[in-house]
Amino acid sequence: MIRCIAVDDEPWALALLSDYIRKVPFLQLELATGNPIEALQLVQNGQADLAFLDIQMPEITGMQFMKIIGNKCRVILTTAYSEYALDGYDFQVIDYLLKPISFDRFYKAALRAQEQLQPQPQIAAVIEKEKETTAPEYIFIKSDSRIVKVTLNELLYIEGLKDYIAVHTSKGKIIALENMKTMEAGLPAGRFMRVHKSYIVALEQISTIERNRIFIREASIPIGDTYRDPFFAAIQGRHFG
Repeated sequence: MIRCIAVDDEPWALALLSDYIRKVPFLQLELATGNPIEALQLVQNGQADLAFLDIQMPEITGMQFMKIIGNKCRVILTTAYSEYALDGYDFQVIDYLLKPISFDRFYKAALRAQEQLQPQPQIAAVIEKEKETTAPEYIFIKSDSRIVKVTLNELLYIEGLKDYIAVHTSKGKIIALENMKTMEAGLPAGRFMRVHKSYIVALEQISTIERNRIFIREASIPIGDTYRDPFFAAIQGRHFG
């Protein structure tokens, strides 16, 4: 059982979070409060494993709260503003939920917390098996009459155009008659991610994220609404080169 606290100065949001927590079998609500000082005392006493934390609060902001608790309690941020997800990156939060929060989205965040706080033996076995499997470090792309070998370290991002794709690499651009779905399926998920219906990016090549745009070298790539939550969740705790 994961011991939870909900901290939000808006009564309706606090009531919703409390209701959602009670509906999830592996979550246990220890405290629902609009007073972050009260929540801090509970965390400092070691009585909470997970905090559903609002960012904008009068006495102590969510960011200040996380600085105080350090690693004593994991956090899922709740906010009405998507740009705050970038701030949570520094604290390695488990997830962030954009208000208004649906139960489906809440449950996905809860499952992510369970994976990190209560790892199952079978999950550990899968991780070990993946470590033993060496994925290819290159792909072949058909471009006109040529088949071009592209190493994954060279691949920057893939851009979907009307009837073809443009594969942008550190050595140049390759035009291919292919679709985004096929390209996405053929790339290792831990290194590449779909961030827009027309873009797949190499996570390790990202230099900057600003609001809803990703910058890779000189390219500015939009983050689509459908892909925003999974993308920001994926980059929590990562460091990019």
